[in-house]
Formats: sequence, structure tokens, C-alpha cells
Amino acid sequence: MRLDTKIMTLSVLRKTCCRVFLKCTAPTKSGYRHIHGIRRVVVTGRGVVSCLGVGADIVWQRLMKGHCGITSLDGKEYDGIPCRVAGIIPRGDKSGQLNIDKVIEPSKQRTMSEGSMYVLVAAEEALNDARWKPVTEKDKIRTGVAIGMGLVGMNEIYQTKEMMNQKGYKGVHPHFLPKILVNMAAGNVSVKFRLKGPNHAVSTACTTGLHSIGDACRFIQHGDADVMIAGGTEESPNPLSVAGFSKMRALSTSYNDNPKQASRPFDRKRDGFIMSEGAAVLVLEELSHALNRGATIYAEILGYGLSGDGHHITAPIEDGNGAYRCMKSALNDAQVESSQIEYVNAHATSTPLGDMAESKAIMKCLGGNTNLRVSSTKGATGHLLGAAGSIEALFTVMSCYSGKIPATLNLHEPDTGVVLNYIANDSVDWISKSSKRIALTNSFGFGGSNGCLCISSFIK
Repeated sequence: MRLDTKIMTLSVLRKTCCRVFLKCTAPTKSGYRHIHGIRRVVVTGRGVVSCLGVGADIVWQRLMKGHCGITSLDGKEYDGIPCRVAGIIPRGDKSGQLNIDKVIEPSKQRTMSEGSMYVLVAAEEALNDARWKPVTEKDKIRTGVAIGMGLVGMNEIYQTKEMMNQKGYKGVHPHFLPKILVNMAAGNVSVKFRLKGPNHAVSTACTTGLHSIGDACRFIQHGDADVMIAGGTEESPNPLSVAGFSKMRALSTSYNDNPKQASRPFDRKRDGFIMSEGAAVLVLEELSHALNRGATIYAEILGYGLSGDGHHITAPIEDGNGAYRCMKSALNDAQVESSQIEYVNAHATSTPLGDMAESKAIMKCLGGNTNLRVSSTKGATGHLLGAAGSIEALFTVMSCYSGKIPATLNLHEPDTGVVLNYIANDSVDWISKSSKRIALTNSFGFGGSNGCLCISSFIK
């Protein structure tokens, strides 16, 4: 047989195999994928450090009870800054509080930023929750990290500048630069637990946490790892970062005397977001790996979508087209119909333009779904920036797992230009029309960065 004939025969065979593969992976009548060749990814561990508290179960319980973690920013260093409220992690030795000295040695604290310390606490909780602490070389190589940060070591930069003003060159710490590198949150987790799989860091502003989880999911799907520790982290608000966002007129300034009412997604009286600190981490795992070791499975990651607005460096496109395309991409990846989505955990940060654009996108993508409910948990947590997408993905996982939908706090008069079933002020039971609860969670960031995850309750 001639060489060109052989090449033609191989080409035809390849196309035939591809058609057979695509037929096998097409959605069933129920709309759920029976995946042949693409590895399924499930969630087996959770960890949280936030203004609502420390510990995934504690934070979830407080969220469901309608607690709010936003407090006043005290201190003379904030004098003259229009915004005086933020979401601050509760410190102390009580349940749900953080005592960093008890979990990280002081000598090691001096080598890392606050964001790295927060995510170490969240990662340890998530790994304990998953009952996965790899010991063998094989397990370490098959376990990776994908953790991002939004703002790089802003507090460290602020404090180092102050010390340099006082002491000059001697005021600069030897670890100053490593502490502010965006990949050091992932690096510190990898080093602490001796994980030798993918070591990946994402920094896409407020989409960071969600992109980290989505990227980690694809690493598992494509065989680069069996387990991934994925999420985002953000360090404490400080005078420099609060002043910077205030100058942009992005932060709320109308509720300095009543901080718990300051974050009010979708509400007519919203006037900006509230900065918060913290970290959230999920343990993602290939399905058979999780089943073989008897892991608790909280949910399944069905799909991941990304898009860019290509519009403006800080403002979303008003019709929400970028968000819409991102959500459609996640649905296509999950191979589910829009009618099957019964809950959206919205990005909605409590800004007039952003909440409206996202609501328009949700309406365009899912508006025909009469069983759809929408809420934003930022009314309770504020905006964790680089960790927002990961804590909201965790909340979405818990909604799918528990059959409960958290409310949007401080929502009294929706003002988005569209009519959606916003869950306001009180959490509700998720009464599903299907055997499988399926949700979307959105994250959007400066630069026109968009991300969406499709998450469902787990059915073997």
C-alpha cells in the first residue's frame, strides 16, 4: 500500500473513532453525562477561614442562620478614608476563632504573608475533612495544589514601606519579596504537606478562587493528578488597599455606622462592595480514587466556563454578555440544559452596575426556568476578592449536599432591571424537581475576567 493511501486510511479511522467517542459521551435523556474517557471530579474536603468564622461547618451554620461577619474598621490609620467597614476574621481561642500562633510557628510566620497563613489553615482543615494526607511517594506525586491570590501581599508592602521610612535598608525583611509573590500561597501549601503534583497559582482578580478550582478540576480530568487542593486566599484589608478601592469609588460608604447592613447585593440602596479577608479550599478528587478509599463525597464538579468581556478594565459590559457566555460555556462543558439549573450563587458584590449586569446575564441564560433561585452570600461575608470564588463554590457545594439555599442579606427592594427569584434575608429548603440538585456559581473580576462552575449533588 502506498504511503499516501496509508495516511488517508488512518485519517478516516481516526475520524470514525472520534465520532464513536463523541456519541458515547453525549448527554443521556436525563441530561447527565455518562463519561467515557473523561475522569469525573468530586469534592471530598472543605476548609474555610472567614469573617463568619473558622471551620467549614461552623461558617455554613452561621450563614444559614443569617449571621453577618462585617464589622467596623477602627484605628487612626483609617482616618480620612471614606469606607470604614470590612469583613475581619474573628481572633481568639474560642470555637470558630483564629489563633494563628497555635497553628503556625512564629518563626515560620515571618516568612509568609497573611494570605499564605490563612490558606494553610484552610488547607489543613480541608485535608483533614477529606481524610487525605498522602504519605507514599506515589500519592504525593499524584496530589497537587491550585491556589491563587487577588492582591499580592498588600499589607506586607504597606508595612515594609513604613519600616523603610524609619530604618532605611535595614527595615526591609529578607523574605519581603518571597512573601509578596502571588504563587507563594500555593507554594507554602505544597511545601507543608510535601505535595509533588501540579503546583499552580492563579491571579485573575476576583475570579481567582473560582478559576483555581476550575483549573484544578481540569488537571484531574486530563490525568495530571488524582487529588487537587484548590481555592483562593486574601489577606486583611489595610489602609493602602482600602484607600485604593475607595479612590475608585468601589466601596460602600453609606453604612459606616451600621456595618452589618453595608453589603446588600441586588438591593436598591447598595452603594459598593465590602472588602473581606480569608481563605477557602476544596479538596477535589477523581471519582474512582475517592470511592476506592471510602471518602465522603459532598458534590460533583460537572462543568467549568470562562470568558472575557473585552470591554473595560474595571466595569462589566452593561448587558452582561461576558457573564452570559461564561455561564453558557459552563453548561456546555457540563452537558446539562439550562432548565436543569435550580440555583445560582451569584457573584453580585453589592455594586449598582455589577449586580445589574449579572442579573441580566442570568435572565438571558436561565430566565425560562421557573424553578430557578438566585442569591448572593456576600451580604454575609463581604467580598473576599481572590478568595470570593472559592468560598462561594464551597457554599454552592454545601447547598447541593444539604438541600439548603442561603439567603441574600439586606435585600429588601431588588433593583436590577430584571425579575428573578432572589432568595432574600432567610435561607430556604432546596425542593428540587429532579433527583439531582444542580447549581451554577459565578465569579467576575477586573480586566473583564469571568468564570463559572456547574456543581451538582453526587449520584454514583
